[in-house]
Amino acid sequence: MRFGRVFAVAAAASLALAGCAGGSTSGGGDSSTLKIGFMGDLTGENSGIVIPPRNGAKLAIDEYNKTNPATKLELKEYDSQGKPEQATSLIATAVGQDKITALIGPAFSGESKAIGGQLEQNKIPSVSPSATNAGLSANGWKYWHRVVASDASQGPAIANFLVTAKSPKKAYVISDDQEYSVGLADNFEKTLKEKNVPTERDKFAKDASDYSSTVQKVKAANPDIILFGGYYAQGGRLLKQLRDSQVTATFATGDGSLDAQLISGAGAAAAEKAVVGCPCNIPDAGSTDEFSTKYKAAFNVDPAIYSSEGYDAATAIINAVKAGNTTSEKINEALKTIDFKGASKQIKFKENGEPSTDAINVYQVTGGVLKNLGVSTEAKLNG
Repeated sequence: MRFGRVFAVAAAASLALAGCAGGSTSGGGDSSTLKIGFMGDLTGENSGIVIPPRNGAKLAIDEYNKTNPATKLELKEYDSQGKPEQATSLIATAVGQDKITALIGPAFSGESKAIGGQLEQNKIPSVSPSATNAGLSANGWKYWHRVVASDASQGPAIANFLVTAKSPKKAYVISDDQEYSVGLADNFEKTLKEKNVPTERDKFAKDASDYSSTVQKVKAANPDIILFGGYYAQGGRLLKQLRDSQVTATFATGDGSLDAQLISGAGAAAAEKAVVGCPCNIPDAGSTDEFSTKYKAAFNVDPAIYSSEGYDAATAIINAVKAGNTTSEKINEALKTIDFKGASKQIKFKENGEPSTDAINVYQVTGGVLKNLGVSTEAKLNG
């Protein structure tokens, strides 16, 4: 029912946008200042993994505007709270009323799927710093891009890493009912079965708080590894309930749970040794590289998940504008040829909007803190 309502709203919003977008394909308004949107969960339960890329994008745009360019950029924020149905309403405002020229985001996969067609219809280029669902690039969208590897890379990398590290005799895959969660879990399950690891699977509702049915199924299966596709709000609760029920199997998850709130949600003892994979490379706390230094000076915190990817997504659009492209369509054309060393990686897009680099890093909770163990093909677990 939820998805039926989302798509109905999306269709209605698309029709409305088609009639009112007008100047949106040329950026709208005064070309001396272009409006660039940022959409994602800024106040909801998983905002901890969206505020960092928002900060990264803001840092890049603030730096650019300080150079006193002929065309300045204004960052317009749209707080979707990670809800697809909210994103469809917000994009109508962003395109029809605010007349954004480009969009950084959406941050999550579900909202990306919900509004991708509207962005395409209105010819608004988007660059997501963090949406990883593999199916997003299969829609034939010409105005869609992301700077992170998809779950088609992340899921297999995490599963293969665990198979190598733990030699499991049995695995259990869990998801909730969100677009991202199901997609990542699908890739976990597919890879484990390809590796001939007997695998069972279960799913619970995103808004549930009691996962006892799933926990009892996992306990009865007695797996060696548990892989959860989902965000930290659900992941922390799940991990706590598993450990409270004396389930001791290695727990692993993906980028949506790469936040300290996974640890606080589960409790430090329960979270210890949990494994998290991510198509991101977060600088260690206290790093003195150029990006970390600038980020900490601006926000008084160290870079976190997707901080550098938010910076790079914004920089891709900035570089297009620097080259004299001040309309949505021209910026989109320029993104096809973008190729620069970003804060996170070399930024270059394939024809379908995917990034040219798909490395996955592995993190582990050690002493109550997430530690970067390195790329999945080289990382070693601490116990």
